[in-house]
Amino acid sequence: MAFRKVLFLCLTAGALVLVRPMTADAAQIDLALAGGISSSFDEAAASDSEMASALDEAVKNNYTGMCIAQVSDYVNIRSEATEESEVVGKLYDKSVGTVEAEENGWYRITSGNVTGYVKSEYVIIASDAASVAEQVGTRVATVTTETLRVRQDATTDSPILGLIPMGEELTVTDETDGFVKVSIEEGDGWVSKDFVELRTDYVYAESKEEEEARLAKEQAAKEAAHAAAAAKAKSSQNSSSGSESSSVVGNGAGSASGNSVAGFASQFVGNPYVYGGTSLTNGADCSGFVMSVYANFGVSLPHSSSALRSAGYGVSLAEAQPGDIICYSGHVGIYVGNNTIVHASTAATGIKFTSPVTYKNVLAVRRIF
Repeated sequence: MAFRKVLFLCLTAGALVLVRPMTADAAQIDLALAGGISSSFDEAAASDSEMASALDEAVKNNYTGMCIAQVSDYVNIRSEATEESEVVGKLYDKSVGTVEAEENGWYRITSGNVTGYVKSEYVIIASDAASVAEQVGTRVATVTTETLRVRQDATTDSPILGLIPMGEELTVTDETDGFVKVSIEEGDGWVSKDFVELRTDYVYAESKEEEEARLAKEQAAKEAAHAAAAAKAKSSQNSSSGSESSSVVGNGAGSASGNSVAGFASQFVGNPYVYGGTSLTNGADCSGFVMSVYANFGVSLPHSSSALRSAGYGVSLAEAQPGDIICYSGHVGIYVGNNTIVHASTAATGIKFTSPVTYKNVLAVRRIF
């Protein structure tokens, strides 16, 4: 029986384990190669250099797995494994992708609609999909019933913690066979899986074309909001008949329009919270409050905390300015400066100020002006 040399290669949780060359018969080699790395040799013995070459090719073609970006903001995805090659997209922090090959310290990856190369130092290899979901996936529950009752405990007869309308998307913080724990303004509570649809969200790379389209859309939304506000201000001036209007002053840095929004919203502190309401005086819920405040400036916004995560354009929390919409799981408020939001909180507390802004996990910050 012919004997051959072989290098054994193991891929475990993204780590390469090499076993020094040894002799083995054909059956042993076939068994080893069946573990995931495949190549072929003549029945005659192969040299060490031939083995090394075959191993390099095997690694390049078979070192695959899910990856997670670990960067401060983003890393460029390039068309080739060089820093001089064209940028084809951006891989943002905690984005996920699939490693397809390795080449001289670069990984060839696919993430979203982008395929290209990133330096291996900017990503980590995950052992399986479950570990990716645990590390960077966001579990989301979408309400599928007209009014979802969020309860204090994982039973259908437990006291009601809060009410959530159909279509809202809530962050899942825990899960059992029949219930999920979700985050709402009143706290974390339980809902039956019968009344929600569950999914896991990930962040993916953004191609150059997708980034350009997003920026153009955000600029158009910004211009439309400014035009609407100007038209509303002109209309108000024409109907004021020269009467002196009350001064509205925001709190902190930011645009004049944003400060006006913050100042206007703040005057309703102390008014009631009403589930499904949109009245700034008689009662509004969180998204109804934001919607009605912005309506005063001629801007039409949806009556949905989830939908408001897509309104205007996104900025980081560090860049938040008065007038920005701060989005949470099942809740929204308006930033007024000094690490404070004004919001229609709960039936027990009504419209109020809350600080710090990060009293709950912030999902998005959206700017209209």
